[in-house]
Amino acid sequence: MSGKRYTEEFKIAAVKQVADRGHPASEVAERLGISVHSIYAWTKRYGVPEVERKANDVQSDEIRRLKAQVKLLRALTRP
Repeated sequence: MSGKRYTEEFKIAAVKQVADRGHPASEVAERLGISVHSIYAWTKRYGVPEVERKANDVQSDEIRRLKAQVKLLRALTRP
């Protein structure tokens, strides 16, 4: 892993090349200098409508917050 960070716009543009224009994921990945795994992960995330993606983000944030709260409560109640 190179540790490179890509903008959301870059990721969406890469997904559009695969989803909308029908280019093979391997070709898009090679052309952009990224892994095919990244293309598939981005497709999973950005291949859904923005409204649905934002709702999923809110839900994921809430789950993360609740898990942290459960972890804290368990730590406080252990003998």
